[in-house]
Amino acid sequence: MINECIRKIFLNKLKIKNFRNHKSFEIDLQEQRTIVLGCNGIGKSNLLESVEFLSQLKSNRALSDKDLIENDSDMAVVLGQVDFKDDLKINLFRKGPKRIYVNESILKKQSEIKNYIRSVCFCSNDIDIVKSEPSYRRTWIDKVVSQLEPVYLDLISRFNRLLKQRSHFWRSESFINNQSSDIVESFDIQMSIISTRIFRRRRRALLKIKPYVEYWHNHLSKSKEQIEINYLSGIHNIILEEEEEEVISKKIAEQLLNQRSIEALTGKCNFGPHRDDIEFLINNISVRKYGSSGQQRTFILALKMAELDLLTKTFKIPPILILDDVLAELDITRQNLLLNSVGKDSQCFISATHLDKFNQSFLGTSHMIHL
Repeated sequence: MINECIRKIFLNKLKIKNFRNHKSFEIDLQEQRTIVLGCNGIGKSNLLESVEFLSQLKSNRALSDKDLIENDSDMAVVLGQVDFKDDLKINLFRKGPKRIYVNESILKKQSEIKNYIRSVCFCSNDIDIVKSEPSYRRTWIDKVVSQLEPVYLDLISRFNRLLKQRSHFWRSESFINNQSSDIVESFDIQMSIISTRIFRRRRRALLKIKPYVEYWHNHLSKSKEQIEINYLSGIHNIILEEEEEEVISKKIAEQLLNQRSIEALTGKCNFGPHRDDIEFLINNISVRKYGSSGQQRTFILALKMAELDLLTKTFKIPPILILDDVLAELDITRQNLLLNSVGKDSQCFISATHLDKFNQSFLGTSHMIHL
């Protein structure tokens, strides 16, 4: 869909140390497409994961950054050079927070690394975005928003801290002994403001990405099916076109107040961005509940390609595309559609166990890494 841009991100060097099962690995990347070839369990996904982590500061395969550090090590390093001039480095520690450097200068705001590199990762378990519980869809939309607006990472971090502090308060002696509402009142004010900003950014991102999803879904399915993407929020009486932050924040504060007595008993906040969901529909039918396996795989592929197009269009710089063990999950038609689409604008990393899914012209213009 996107065929013009100002310039291309090019990750021309990758170096990792004590990352997952890789004690040391370094490579100069020579082509726009890179195929990482090897048998299962040898570390192909771990190598692609390092590219994802460098560009997103998170991995879709790790619950904690510490999971990325090789078992016998106290520290891991991921280093990449972008456009032959900017050196990006992430130091991960067994104890303490990660540190991020650009050209040897530490970043005070870690999200600023997205000014240098972005990526879209598509792996085999991404099908859970479509067919599993809401947490997968929230994680997906949060990644999209954070790429569009890096400040969003700070919002999510602040909200999660508030949520944890709020839950701790209900079990604390200050609540048990005093039943004071002053602290909860303070939580409500802060949470209503941050929740509003998260809600608006998520919904805005969905509105932006929908046209690209429609294009790719039609292209991949060769059909005229009508798709819908709806943000399902617990905010009562919200008008979707309503953008005033103060109005939305007030409604959120009212609902936090109304559920306070139940929350005091359970210690859990059952209303807010951490409980919202996203609905995917084809011809007004839920893809999650009633979509066939083929429809679900087509939809997730359309979401990922749409994300790629949206970022390219927004920043005029194609993000890196990471395809981790996804070809085996697609039928031959969708494999060909995907392979014909990758590597035209974006630098692309693909993991595979065999080369039988690639034609010779594709292989001839790809950098091969044998593990």
